[in-house]
Amino acid sequence: MSVNIVITQSRSNSRASSLRRDGSISERLVLLPAPHYPPIPSGSDDGDAAESRQVTLKVLGMVCAACSASIEKAVKRLPGIVNASVAVLQNRAQVVYHPEVVQEEAIREAIEDAGFEASIIEDFGVMETTALCRMRIKGMTCTSCSGSIEAILKRLEGVKKAVVALATEEAEVHYNPNVVNHEELMAAVDDAGFEVELISAGEERNKVQLKLEGVNSQEGIKLIELSLQSLWGVKSVDMSPTGEKVVVFYDPDLTGPRNFIEIVEQSGSGDIQYRATLCTQPGHGGPDRRDEIDRYWKFFLWSCVFTVPVFFLSMVFMYIPKVMHGLETKVVNNLDVGQLLRWILSTPVQFVIGWRFYVGAYNSLRHGSANMDVLIALGTNAAYFYSVYSIMRAATTHNFKGTDFFETSAMLISFILLGKYLEVLAKGKTSEAIAKLMDLTPDTAILLTVNEEGDIVEEREISSQLVQRNDLIKVQPGSKVPTDGLVKWGQSHVNESMITGEARPILKREGDKVIGGTMNENGVLHVRATHVGSETALSQIVRLVEAAQMAKAPVQKFADRISKYFVPLVVLMSLVTGVAWFAAGRTHSYPKSWIPSAMDEFELALQFGISVLVIACPCALGLATPTAVMVATGKGAQQGVLIKGGNALESAHKVKCVVFDKTGTLTTGKPLVVDTKLFENIALRNFYRIVAAAEANSEHPLAKAVVLYVKTLGEERSNERSLETQNFQAIPGEGVHCIVQDKEVYIGNRKLMCEQGIEISEDVQEYLDETEQLARTGVLVAFEKKIVGLISISDPVKPEAARVVSLLKSMGIRSIMVTGDNWGTAKAIGQEVGIETVKAECSPGRKAEEVKKLQLEHKLGVAMVGDGINDSPALVAADVGMAIGAGTDIAIEAADIVLMRSNLEDVITAIHLSRRTFFRIRLNYVWALGYNVLGIPIAAGVLFPSTGFRLPPWVAGAAMAASSVSVVCSSLWLKRYKKPKQLRATSESQLAI
Repeated sequence: MSVNIVITQSRSNSRASSLRRDGSISERLVLLPAPHYPPIPSGSDDGDAAESRQVTLKVLGMVCAACSASIEKAVKRLPGIVNASVAVLQNRAQVVYHPEVVQEEAIREAIEDAGFEASIIEDFGVMETTALCRMRIKGMTCTSCSGSIEAILKRLEGVKKAVVALATEEAEVHYNPNVVNHEELMAAVDDAGFEVELISAGEERNKVQLKLEGVNSQEGIKLIELSLQSLWGVKSVDMSPTGEKVVVFYDPDLTGPRNFIEIVEQSGSGDIQYRATLCTQPGHGGPDRRDEIDRYWKFFLWSCVFTVPVFFLSMVFMYIPKVMHGLETKVVNNLDVGQLLRWILSTPVQFVIGWRFYVGAYNSLRHGSANMDVLIALGTNAAYFYSVYSIMRAATTHNFKGTDFFETSAMLISFILLGKYLEVLAKGKTSEAIAKLMDLTPDTAILLTVNEEGDIVEEREISSQLVQRNDLIKVQPGSKVPTDGLVKWGQSHVNESMITGEARPILKREGDKVIGGTMNENGVLHVRATHVGSETALSQIVRLVEAAQMAKAPVQKFADRISKYFVPLVVLMSLVTGVAWFAAGRTHSYPKSWIPSAMDEFELALQFGISVLVIACPCALGLATPTAVMVATGKGAQQGVLIKGGNALESAHKVKCVVFDKTGTLTTGKPLVVDTKLFENIALRNFYRIVAAAEANSEHPLAKAVVLYVKTLGEERSNERSLETQNFQAIPGEGVHCIVQDKEVYIGNRKLMCEQGIEISEDVQEYLDETEQLARTGVLVAFEKKIVGLISISDPVKPEAARVVSLLKSMGIRSIMVTGDNWGTAKAIGQEVGIETVKAECSPGRKAEEVKKLQLEHKLGVAMVGDGINDSPALVAADVGMAIGAGTDIAIEAADIVLMRSNLEDVITAIHLSRRTFFRIRLNYVWALGYNVLGIPIAAGVLFPSTGFRLPPWVAGAAMAASSVSVVCSSLWLKRYKKPKQLRATSESQLAI
């Protein structure tokens, strides 16, 4: 197997990605967008390279690097795949394959099985524009509703992909704006009978929408439009015809919303004054459910106003002789007062308060699906209209005495409304984690205005939403940092635990980065804003968690498959139950004594049929997975662990092997020069002047450690003029080569010296071996192809590394180290932290190969933990890629899980949280299926012949409502999640220190 890895993104490009349309996280944490990652070839012995072909596919639904990683994994697991590369921003996948082993259709299906929409592009030159629309949809009750909305949207011409999430009540639609617009998408959802609200449409970055007041003439509209267009940095202005709103596209480096508001307000004169305010989009982090909660509570209270009297008339007053006598007074023929009162009181409940169930059932059936509203409407209507038939017969005949079930329909609706109220109340708590993150941003900020000399001339309080890039912000003690930035003046400790999970306050001084939403504990800071609005770390975290909550975990497919057939099957079971009991009664297959005194065979059968209808609950099945994923991803974010979707969460709980990179992962990533050994007669000063001149051109961490060490040798030396370097060449994985003072200089490892024919004497070899046994890296220095010195560099092991490896072992998880460093240092580090299996001197491609070997040979769920660009291929290849938060942008984007604190203990937290989550998901399915598997037979009367136990329809309705509530409450239990005891004890001891 041959592996060729080509890394196309440089360090500068990586940092430049922080200014692209999807933002960055303070240059430490870039989550979106995903760059083009180096492809990881997957060799095949099934054909020759000459027989391979390439296919290009259009892939829709990708939102971040986790998506591209999952697609690459899915494709590369197919036999006959030579190479696969996915570009998120272009919505393209290129796959090289052997046609005699695998077909293009199989590749396309593999991508669709991963949860994305794929189509083969015949003519790659034809490119289609794709826009994204996000909508809030209210009124969904179960997965049948979300499934029907998805189907409706997908049927629209121009729609490429539609995903509807029941738990978050959101829809994401990828569409061609040249064919369909977001208004038509919203109209389709509205026509389906659901309340819809636009969250965003098209490209939202570097765009702001302002609400205007006082603009009531065409002259005013034109004046404001021209004023905004003339502002430096404004790209385009889209003014509404009525002048109520204006959308401005701009360059955030040059201007921002504060300038737009000031320009609008300055455009007025005399009696004509204009005002502008930011338009707030519907809230992120899940819907604001307060209105929905209030609505259900009011419905329930009004329902009780009518249902409670019906209950007393049917089940209480009948045992009070005097009252019962009055209720049995005849009105017309056999129609008595009690029946008439129950009819009058139950009718508003059935047709006014319960109208929403009719609407939901109608809209569902109109689009060829069936949801929970269908079951409720059928059950309550059967009880109500049979009761109407019964009292009509009683009113028109002298000898008919039937039983009415008005209390059944009224109580059913009341209990279901109570259940929906409790369910919405509980669901509102599933997104509290995101809401709390969003609330971290302060409402206001203190803007400082400085003159040309740098003196502060003005302080004023502004809305934090109006902070622009390069603004100078004053952060007082005890207040929150309003946006990401750099400290320009002052010193203080900042508590970042709410963002990163880091327990201790961190000292911040001039030049340090601060994150928006963190707490300034003491001292005044002046901060220069570097990332604002949706670019901030907090916004990126919220967006990532929201995307994770929208993505469906593979296990959710189980519930989606069941929901398609659930309601029709329940209706059929209800009919069979009713017919069977009626037929058995008419044929005298059971004793007449089984029939209650006030009923006949038909009424008994009707009650059994209604009970089966209303006890079945598809809603609980649909909520089992997404509510748990919502709570878990939010809880993970609070713990400093960002999980990119349900797929990553599901894969993490299967992990049986963790592969660690060494430098920056098991070690601190801050190497230090600890010793120098010279093998030739040369002054240490001159030796390091030449070495520093050569290493100053290298980006390698070891080179930076050498340069930093030279600066600490003495101020007079660091100020000397640097030597000129010529013909500099960095040799990946080996070292550097250049000319300094007419000397040919080689600096690097043993492999470099051997390849260049430089002899390593026994003394040098002995000292190098001793250095590596001390878990240090020996850097050899050769002048004119003769080794003159060895620099010993130590990269300290993280204090928690050994403890983490031990805890993973206790969890039944194997730990392996794969590093590009030399064998001696690697083995010493492995021995220090307790890792027995060590792979050293591995190239990036070799790291990915080692991960694949573990997956194929041992059938293990493999997690890769790394922090560098050279780790990104292995992060993509692993079942779960975990990136250290302080690592490079590419590594973070390639990973499925980001450990924001750069603490290895969070590896355990991520795996432990995923295991707890999937235990909770399984328990949710037990709840949901248990209600239906046990409840339906009991409602059908299987216990009635032996025990005489019969489940009244209103009790069955209460059980149905309780099933959804119990599933959501079960998911909410994850909010109580705590790290394993060993980690909590460590954290407490650190805080004590």
